[in-house]
Amino acid sequence: MILRQLLLPPLHSLTPPLLHPLCATALWANGGAASRRHLSTDGPAPQPVIGQESVEVLGHSYPRDDFTNVTSGILAKVGRNLHNQSHHPLWLIKERIKAHFYSAYIGRWGNPLFSVHDNLSPVVTVEQNFDSLLIPPDHPSRKRGDNYYLNRSTMLRAHTSAHQKELVRSGLDAFLLAGDVYRRDEIDASHYPVFHQMEGVRLFSNHELFSKVQDGEDLSLFEVGGRRSPQKQETHTLEAVKLLEFDLKRTLTRLVSQLFGGDLEVRWVDCYFPFTHPSFEMEVRFQGDWMEVLGCGVMEQELLNSAGAGNKLGWAFGLGLERLAMVLYSIPDIRLFWSQDERFLKQFRVTDVQQPVCFQPLSKYPPLLNDISFWLPESRESFTENDFYELVRSIGGDLVEKVSLVDEFTHPKKATREKETRQEGKKERKERVEER
Repeated sequence: MILRQLLLPPLHSLTPPLLHPLCATALWANGGAASRRHLSTDGPAPQPVIGQESVEVLGHSYPRDDFTNVTSGILAKVGRNLHNQSHHPLWLIKERIKAHFYSAYIGRWGNPLFSVHDNLSPVVTVEQNFDSLLIPPDHPSRKRGDNYYLNRSTMLRAHTSAHQKELVRSGLDAFLLAGDVYRRDEIDASHYPVFHQMEGVRLFSNHELFSKVQDGEDLSLFEVGGRRSPQKQETHTLEAVKLLEFDLKRTLTRLVSQLFGGDLEVRWVDCYFPFTHPSFEMEVRFQGDWMEVLGCGVMEQELLNSAGAGNKLGWAFGLGLERLAMVLYSIPDIRLFWSQDERFLKQFRVTDVQQPVCFQPLSKYPPLLNDISFWLPESRESFTENDFYELVRSIGGDLVEKVSLVDEFTHPKKATREKETRQEGKKERKERVEER
């Protein structure tokens, strides 16, 4: 197998600022009592340690087992909290979203309706990350090759929704949640094993949803004996879902209009998420192209029931902070967000978070291409491409911009031997059958 890696000077820029997004958006993650003992990542965090018997991270020790696959390079990112570093581009996006919700949605007593939670520990249980969100046990998103596990029961969250259930259970009806999330991924300018999400949740009681509707006191959130359809869940009334969907889409349209400015063309695409139904992806027309911005939907009632909010309906959305920052600030490479180069950081020290910023390239040095060839074990089942990407990252760090497969090779003698072995096997099986 031959793979090509692209090595570049730190903070290079291959092209002028991009006119479209490159970063993949992801949606959501967990909640549960097991994480309550270490919810906050405020203050200096102890250095993570991967020992022979355990993994130590954020002051806690977790026993290793056959599922442990987290690397020291990834653990070094835990606690960096880029979204909380003042005037970092991800912080700017988070603050712009927060400012919009604070000003546009005011509670009964004049306080902001939405609370903000941006310092929850990324170490969560598997139950929080998957089970609490109704993700089936055999769902491919659970694969060891796609996640960072401390052991079979504990992992680095793959989405911020990992805290959704615990926040709802605490009695919150409207909140925003931001944090770093971790997924094993390929190496290129738009993918990184650590990125940042922000999501929002809002719940409605019967009175809150129908209070402004004529004869709303005669309407109900729930029905008995209903059926699940593409439009609604089995326990919800159609009028409740349509009103909730209208509120969700209006809320998000106002948000992206504030972020992108001016008249913005928006469209909604039906999609599937295990934890919402109906579910939608929001796309906006930006500089001539349709661009996916976020995912959202009506929260599954089973999730709310398990969190002690069974008498309410809710919507939720999730978006990627890197995706928005790359587009709004013309940042061409996702690795740049981890830079500590003053030339990068000073470009975002603005007096007003709403102030436009256009990233300026830092280096003119050309890239360096290296071809690497290696043999794979005969048993290919144990090898995934993400395993090789992790190896490359552990050696080259953020200097490696992209790794791509160039060619695959099987030695002709080996291929001949394998063919002869298969033929011998067939002959042997035939002789055994004849002997019987």
